[in-house]
Amino acid sequence: MKRAVVVPARLRSTRLPKKPLRRIKGKPLIRWVVERCLSTGERVILATDSDEVAKAVSDLPVEIFITPSDLPSGTDRVAHVVKETDLDLVINHQGDEPFAYREDVERIFRDLEDFPVVTLAVHDPGAYRREEDVKVVLDGEGRALYFSRSPIPSARNGLKPPYPLKHVGVYGFRRETLLKFVSLKRTTLEEAEGLEQLRLLENSIPVKVIITRNTYHGVDTEEDVRIVESLL
Repeated sequence: MKRAVVVPARLRSTRLPKKPLRRIKGKPLIRWVVERCLSTGERVILATDSDEVAKAVSDLPVEIFITPSDLPSGTDRVAHVVKETDLDLVINHQGDEPFAYREDVERIFRDLEDFPVVTLAVHDPGAYRREEDVKVVLDGEGRALYFSRSPIPSARNGLKPPYPLKHVGVYGFRRETLLKFVSLKRTTLEEAEGLEQLRLLENSIPVKVIITRNTYHGVDTEEDVRIVESLL
């Protein structure tokens, strides 16, 4: 089956101006992302609405798709690429996530044989009270029950809150599932939480969650820039 890692990157950002071009340890964020994705050995495609972003990685062995600027999300940008190609399986690796690992990519593609959507999570006790960190709870077979910015699972009667699973914004999709996903209307829970993955759960599309021990940290704020610089 034909597969690839697609990196969606939009130049306009509400919290960090021109985030993909933000320099981290001497080079643009998008370059860190693409280089790390290429290190997995997979085919890598950049999906962007910006010639500036494309130019930042133009010397790397990455395919570049210039996508419409009015697409509502990174997932829609990835779906645009899928519609224009013959990909059967795709990983949406967000353009603000500068960490990627061969073993996690391989696990995602492997689990797509049994599940329509696969994503990642890490154990992170500090994420429990941080609203900017998305938490996920699972069923007994490792499928997502719910995603939230609130502290989940909650602990009552004086019990110590269990360490949460922090969701990592890396998704694997089967082609038909991704195209169905972007055709669905936004849902109530999705709009309430501001989390598009809830659209999958509200439409009874199972999401397998792989728990990884690798380090991930996305860039949304100035604090994230400092954290990522220390990790890199």
